[in-house]
Formats: sequence, C-alpha cells, structure tokens
Amino acid sequence: MAMGSGLVARVASHDYGDALTKSILFYEGQRSGKLPSTQRMNWRKDSALRDGFEIGVDLVGGYYDAGDNIKFSFPMAFSIAMLAWSVLEFGPSMGSDQQRALEAIQWGTDYFLKATNIPGFVFAQVGDPQGDHNCWERPEDMDTPRTPFAVSKQFPGSEVSAEIAAALAASSMVFRPINSRYSARLLKRARMVFEFADKYRGSYNDSLGPWVCPFYCDYSGYQDELLWGAAWLLRATKAPYYWNYVLANIQNWEKRGSFAEFGWDTKHAGINVLVSMLIKSQTPYPEPFVANADKFVCSVLPESPTVSVSYSPGGLLVKPGGSNLQHASTLSFLLLVYSRPLSKANRVIHCGNIVAGPDRLIQVARSQVDYILGSNPLNMSYMVGYGKKFPKRIHHRGSSLPTISQHPQHIDCGGGYTYLSSKDPNPNLLTGAVVGGPDIKDSYADSRLDYAHSEPTTYINAPLVGLLAYFKSH
Repeated sequence: MAMGSGLVARVASHDYGDALTKSILFYEGQRSGKLPSTQRMNWRKDSALRDGFEIGVDLVGGYYDAGDNIKFSFPMAFSIAMLAWSVLEFGPSMGSDQQRALEAIQWGTDYFLKATNIPGFVFAQVGDPQGDHNCWERPEDMDTPRTPFAVSKQFPGSEVSAEIAAALAASSMVFRPINSRYSARLLKRARMVFEFADKYRGSYNDSLGPWVCPFYCDYSGYQDELLWGAAWLLRATKAPYYWNYVLANIQNWEKRGSFAEFGWDTKHAGINVLVSMLIKSQTPYPEPFVANADKFVCSVLPESPTVSVSYSPGGLLVKPGGSNLQHASTLSFLLLVYSRPLSKANRVIHCGNIVAGPDRLIQVARSQVDYILGSNPLNMSYMVGYGKKFPKRIHHRGSSLPTISQHPQHIDCGGGYTYLSSKDPNPNLLTGAVVGGPDIKDSYADSRLDYAHSEPTTYINAPLVGLLAYFKSH
C-alpha cells in the first residue's frame, strides 16, 4: 500500500460522540444576531443587530464564516447544505445531537429566507471585508461598515444564488418529517431562487468582485452551482424538470473539472456522488455520474494509480492552498456516503490494477477523521476542546479577545491588535472549532498570525458532523 497506510494501521480509540457534540456546538460560536436563551457558548453575546437596516431590510442573523465578522452567503450556504446532507445521511446515528444539528441548520436557513425575501435580489454578503479585516474586534463591538451587497437581474450572481437554493432544498428534506410547513416554505423558496440563478446567469465576481474577492471569489465558474442546486431540487422534489436540467447541462460542464474537487467553490465530486445515488438502475442514462463518482474515488485513494491529491508522511490528505482540513473533511464525507450504494449493490471500484470495496472507502475516511482528532505525528487534535492537546491560539477575533463580561469597555478597531499578536492562549474556548490544520509535513505552528493553518471555518466542520455521527455508531 502507498502513503497514508501508516496511519490506518494505528487507529486510536477516539470518542467520536464527544467530538460530534463539540463539532455542532462550534456553530453557536459563529452566530451573528440576537442569541437565543438556549445559547450554550455563553461568552458570545448579541452582535450585528442592525444588519440591513440602513437599506430597510432585515438581514440580522446567519453565521460569520470564520475568524472574522463578515457574513459571506456563498460559503455559509455550502456549510448549511453540508450540515443538511450530514443529517439526511447520518441523522439517526446522532442521538440527542440531532436536535442541535437541526438548530444549527435553521439558524442558517432562517437567515437565507431573509436574504432572498425581495424577489429579484439575493443578498450575497453583509459587511465590508476590507474594513473588517483591517480591525481586530469582537463581533459585539463591531463599528466597521455593515454594508449589504446583493446580486440582481442586472448584476447576477448565479453561484451564490444556486448555492443558497441547494442549501434550502437540502434543508427542506431535513425538516419535512418534523415541521412540514417550514419545510414547504424552504422548498418553495429554493425553487424560486434557483429559477432566478438560472434565468439571470452570471458570476458575482463581475458584479461584486471588489468585495467578495479574493476571500470567496468564484474560481470554478457558476455552472457547477447550477447543477448542484438542480441536483438537490431533484432529490427534494423528484420532479422530472430537474432531472432533465441536470442531464442537459452535465454534458457541457463535465469536461471542465477535476474529479477530486469538492468544497464551497467547486462542486464536481459532490454532484457526481449525489446524482449517482438518485439514479435507479433502470434509468437509461446512468452516465456519466456513476463513472465520474468512481473516478473521484480513484483520484483520492492513496494506493490508486490515478491519485490526484497528496498525503503527508503522517497520512493526511493534502491539497494546495490554505484551510486544508476542509479537503480532508469534504472528500472523506463523499467517500463515506458513496460507500453505502456500493455496499448495497455489492460493487467494487477498479482503479487500474487496484480494486477498492466499500470497506476501503470507509477506512480512508476514518483515517482522516482520526488524524484530525489526534492520530497524527504530533499527537495533537485539531479540534478545539477535544483531547488533551489542541490548538490554543486560533485565528478568531471573538475567541482571542476578552469577553464582554471580563472587559465591558469597547475595544476599538486597533485596540485588539495586542491580543492578535500576543503569544498567550485565547481566553475563550471556541469548542469544536476545527482549524485549517497542519502543513504537508505534519507540522503546526499554533500561531494566531498563521491564519492559513490556525483559522477555523464553518465549512470545515459541516461534513465532519456527518462523519463523526457515522463513526460514533460504527
């Protein structure tokens, strides 16, 4: 076997249940708006209570994407879609944590109902990123501009709109058995927002580029989000319209992408896995989804001759760029999800001369989860508050600054910089936050200034919720 085998051989016994609880609790630390009485992460307080008011729109709520105080709809919607997919696949394994996962999803969907409430407009962002990133402030103290940015018919943003449609459609299925009225409302809005995304095509890079770039610039085009949104609407409605849409558009698009791409920007592998699971064996057009999903597996397995990702000496899946653990968590989630139909069909995947069955996919997914939780050369958990040794100086404003109760006086834009550069551990535990992670040599500096490795994000945790739920009960 190739790289990565060492880690699989020494599986530590992890408390997946504890990690699951914490991975969901993290979302309470990212909440924007008026916090509920059930808030458990109580060092966080209300923030951004006037978002949208300057233009007469209620945009209070939602999530801060990472260690800053901006609300970016594109990665927020992907995070909600992945939380919903986690619950749809592995909800029964979550036990009492399922209710908390639903609350985390609804905190996002309630916000997206507000952000898509005016026909012909979709709010893509709240907050001026340059102003915010130049300051080191608690969200509760924010005095930087809270400018709302929207896409419209004249200034389209198909990727952000279709991603919101995907999140709403996936979430509608989660709420269907428990709150049919809310579920129907989400699905109706998903259809409307998808239609808007498809009818007025264009990238928000062109209309909102100075504000969304380089943070959440769309590098892979908006066609993948249109397909992803249609695929979720197909799963939620079973309407032939969405099946025909996916079939008609996949041919133009499938030549563009790498099979091992899946994340807030690029949806290739996710679309193929999702659609391949919706295809019944009698469907006359199973291609190219099943073949492409198989190619995805072959591009990720370390022993495959067509592997297109790297592995660190300690066995961590690595792709170029920052926040690497997002790739380990999203791609592992897809491996785990895809192992299920393989198992059902009693099927294996051929990667050249290598044969991989569903157990091998689960094994690789587990190796990544175990690495994140501490089975790595540093014996370090990359989830805050899990295990004996974990990151103490994460790149996160609220976590690194004293709480309102400890320091009731306002800390202004520049006043927080002494805390940013301090070598002291963060005073507030952002429990469950998973940071960007180590480098390709398995080393980790635990420095607040090293944001590519020390910053947590909502989209690293979301697929991990599903993975942890499965391993908790298997």
